[in-house]
Amino acid sequence: MAVVKADGYGHGLSRIFTGLANADALALLELDRAGRLREMGWSKPILLLEGCFDKPDIEQALALRCDWVIHNQQQLAVLNSVLPLLRHTEFKPTFYLKLNTGMNRLGFDKGQTQAAIASLTDIVAAIGAPTPVMMTHFANADASDLHDTAVSPAHQHARLMDAKPPHWKACLGNSAAILNCPDLAGDIVRPGIAIYGASCGPHSAADYGLRAVMSLKSEVIAVQSVKKGQYAGYGSRWQARQDTVIGVIACGYADGYPRHAPDGTPVWVQGRRYPLAGRVSMDMMTVDLGPASEIKPGAPVELWGNHLPVDEIASASGTIGYELLCAVTPRVPCLIGS
Repeated sequence: MAVVKADGYGHGLSRIFTGLANADALALLELDRAGRLREMGWSKPILLLEGCFDKPDIEQALALRCDWVIHNQQQLAVLNSVLPLLRHTEFKPTFYLKLNTGMNRLGFDKGQTQAAIASLTDIVAAIGAPTPVMMTHFANADASDLHDTAVSPAHQHARLMDAKPPHWKACLGNSAAILNCPDLAGDIVRPGIAIYGASCGPHSAADYGLRAVMSLKSEVIAVQSVKKGQYAGYGSRWQARQDTVIGVIACGYADGYPRHAPDGTPVWVQGRRYPLAGRVSMDMMTVDLGPASEIKPGAPVELWGNHLPVDEIASASGTIGYELLCAVTPRVPCLIGS
């Protein structure tokens, strides 16, 4: 079950749709995006990861033939209130009952679990729906030591298996669990960041055999000769330690590149890495090309992608690859397969 929330982690649903044709199901949050998937021709299951919150949500989910997550008592109550509607619909959704096993975001806690299972079992029997699926989200499947965490995946898994009815399936593994503890991932796995070629941790994307789907590219639009002691960029943050050449690149925070990227963050220019030099501007950034540079305007640049892992740029900038992929702005043109 490929997770395509946040517009496919910033890649665009329409751009990634063909590449996900062999997935068994897709998962996201928004009903309007689920509708978009149906319009594009997706006929297989769609899971709403945060579920339905009221009768209009349920009516729309049924019309779009969506399955959905149930993660609190209020959602169960809404489901009970629309039993007549659910009995008479041709499409019968599969419900995913989410348990809180230590993440403390969504899900029924330990004291609520048995009552929630019993309630959902009654609902499914009353409307003739498929067998529900047990679900959780591992909090620490990306830890460097999977046995030395406050709430280890193994501990969470044991909690689930104690509660899960024998005939229910389990949907447990996100990208981190699939790659780091696949024996705990359950019957239905839901990879997110991994299918876009970025790392879920603790190892690099290359270590996991992942390849980048997105490359953020630009080019050098100007070069400047800078003397030792001169500065580059707003605030004069960067100062030349020797006579050098500064390359000006057409990309900035208005395109989604992190403004807080520090000096030294790597930038790939015409086959080599060069360090960011100075504060990222709205539309431009500057790199130190070195004193003997022969790079000219028009030289190709990669900000992240196949030559420069997005996770490396994210780490240098104090964030994660997920944020950078999702932050690319609409003004950046997209070339499929380039």
